[in-house]
This record gives sequence, C-alpha cells and structure tokens, in this order.
Amino acid sequence: MDDPVLFRQGGFRLAARGRGAGVSADEAQVRRLREFAQREDQAADDLVAWSRGTRDSQGSQPSRGNQASRNDQPSRGNQSSRGSQPSRDKQASRDKQKQLDLALTQGIDAVPNPAPELEAFFRQVEATPYWVDSERLQRGAKAITRAGLLGLFPLGDMSLMGGYLASRATKSLVGTGEIEYRATRRLVETATWWIDVTTPGAMVKHQTGYTAAVRIRLVHAHVRRAMNEREDWDYEAWDRPVNQVQTAGTLLLFSLVYVFGTQLLGLRYSARERADILHLWRYIGWLMGVDEGLLPADEDDAWRLLWVLAATEFIPDEDSKRLAKALVESHASIGAGRGAAGKVLAHVNVGVHSAISRLVLGKDNADFLELPNDPVAQAAVFAVAGLNFAAETVRLCVPGATALQELLGQAGRRRYLKRLHEVFKLDPSYQQHMRAA
Repeated sequence: MDDPVLFRQGGFRLAARGRGAGVSADEAQVRRLREFAQREDQAADDLVAWSRGTRDSQGSQPSRGNQASRNDQPSRGNQSSRGSQPSRDKQASRDKQKQLDLALTQGIDAVPNPAPELEAFFRQVEATPYWVDSERLQRGAKAITRAGLLGLFPLGDMSLMGGYLASRATKSLVGTGEIEYRATRRLVETATWWIDVTTPGAMVKHQTGYTAAVRIRLVHAHVRRAMNEREDWDYEAWDRPVNQVQTAGTLLLFSLVYVFGTQLLGLRYSARERADILHLWRYIGWLMGVDEGLLPADEDDAWRLLWVLAATEFIPDEDSKRLAKALVESHASIGAGRGAAGKVLAHVNVGVHSAISRLVLGKDNADFLELPNDPVAQAAVFAVAGLNFAAETVRLCVPGATALQELLGQAGRRRYLKRLHEVFKLDPSYQQHMRAA
C-alpha cells in the first residue's frame, strides 16, 4: 500500500525514512483494524446505563408489591408520591455517584453491596495486566516530566491538531459542541488530564492519574450513549461513536506522536526512555478501555498502528476545519483586552503554534486545515529546536543534570496545574461533561 499523506510530508516523512520498511502495513492488517471500528466498550457502557437509569443501587426495579401498596394509598398520597419522584431520582443518582467515587478511590471491595454493573466494571479495571511494570511506569513518567511545560506544545499543536484530521472521530466532538464552542477550556482540561496521568507515581492504583484515566473512559461512554441516541448518526459513514479505533488513535496521539513531536523540538530520549513512555501509555490505554489487540507492545507496533490509522482514519473534512479554527482562535485569545500589544502577542502565539503543527503534519494537511503559514515563526521554531538539542546534548554529558531537569520539569508542571485550577475552577470528576452528554 502507498504511504498515507501524513507519512509523505513533514516530520513523519523523516520518521518513515529513518525506520525503513517497518512503517507500513498490508491490506489484511488494515481490514483487521477496521473491524475494531464497530466495537465500543461494553463494560463502561453498562455502567453508564446503570448510573443514568432509574434502577436502585442493587440494579433492580421497584417490586410489584411496593407499587401495589403505593396504589392503595389515598389520592392525595399518590400525588405526594409522584411529586417526590424527581427528588428520589436525584438522591439515587447521588448515591450511585458516591459508590462510583468510592470504588475509584478505595477499590470495589470498599463498596457495600455494589450493583452488578459497578462490580463488573471495577473487577475488570482492578485486574491489572501481567505485563504492567511499575518501575517502567515511573521511568516513563519521569522522562515525560523532564520536558516540563515545553511538552504542552506538541500536546496541543501535534496531538490535538493532528487528531482533527480523523474526520470520523471529530463527529462526536462536533456533536457535543464542547470542543468547538469551548475550545480554550477543553484545551486546558486536556492538558490537565495529560499532566495527571503522566506525573510520576500517579498511576498507582486509586491515585490521581489512575482515577483520571478511568474517569475519562466513563466520559467517553457518556458521549457514546448520547451519540447512539441521535437519529442522524450515520453508522455507515462514521462507524460506531467513540469506538475502539478512535480511542486507540487518541492513545497514539498522546504517546508516540507526543514523543516524536518533542524530538522534533530538540528533546532527546534514549531507546529505553521511549519504550518506557510507550509502556506507561499502554497501561493508560488499558485503563481507558482500549482493546489489548490495539495496545502497542513496543515502538515498532506503535509506528505500524499509526501508519494504518493515517491511511484509514486521517481523512479530514469540513468539521476538521471547524475544530482547527476553534483551536487557532483559542491561541489568539491570549491577546484579548490588551490593546495593540495584545494583537502582536496573539499574532506571535498563533504563528508559533501553527508553525509547530505544520512541522509535523506536513504542508497539505496544514493547508487543508487552513493553518496560518508564517515563515518567520517557522524559522524561529527551528532555531529554538536547535538550541534545545544543544542543551539536551549538554545534559547527557553532565552528571546529575537529567535528575535536576526532571525536578525542574515537575515543579513547573505543578505550578502550571495549580494556576489552571485557580483560573478555570476545574472539576477533576468531569461531572459537567457527563451531564452535558
């Protein structure tokens, strides 16, 4: 098969050439991948159906006997009972949320008499795969942390912007309206989630990163439920909403594409560090409900999967343009209310972010998304990448420099995270997004 556009231009063209014949796939592999586009996440979907349903915490409907006894009450009592039903439903919903939170933070064994759907979901989540290596998770997180706030550039400009090329996946984003009309906040929330799951020690069971990975899996299930209820959802053209292929694509954008993006910006990783980062994201993906058949075991697997996704999923359309425009406008908003200086700041910020996107996505993809083309900003990005590479080379030669950079990176991320929570009043439970879906 011919290389997809993503691998014929820009940074990924260099990656393909550097890795040789390993970055490719045959038609049988492509067909196998496409089968996963019809698969969702049954355990998470069942849990969401329970959490949003009218069943009680034991997963049962009110008995006929109870219903009969209520019918025997006087008329005024019936009216009172009917009038209190919404409050009972709200209380039941709160009780279910408390059980869910308890299972997340303390484990399913801490939940008294859990509903079957709740227990089935968390028994699966807590059955940690045999291949998970806690030391590798820690090393992978430290390697990511070392980039500090520089890591946020490829996160938004390569991972998120690159994801908008996948037009079938964008249908759920456009359907909720959240990404297009609240782009700045969603960009902030994505960055916060990414920091949560990539902080050293956070992926220990029931810790911040672990709970964030599981919660986003449930957000996906809520969105999937909402999209499946839409009469205009085109299953033939768009596949199942938030399906396994799309979730695996998200995983690669945050792992392999992130690592490659930071390398293009001058950062350096050893082969072991790259492998450990992918191992970390393999476990994050598993917690997010990605089928094990789609979880790359090593870097070669990850590149092959990205190639197949680029060939079959990265087919941008008008919705891709709309989302890209919203992201660009969020970068321009930095200059709002600052007069002439703000306009200059906005122009520079948009130029730099767009230059980074163009560096990895290639000319044709970037032009289709109508990203600004600023040669001065692109030259500046190349210059900074060169300086970063020189500084990284020095780091590798100085004893203790890597450990120091990890500490500095972690401190910068903590300050940034604290500031985001202060400004945006973020909700780590994602309840707003679950309700919106």
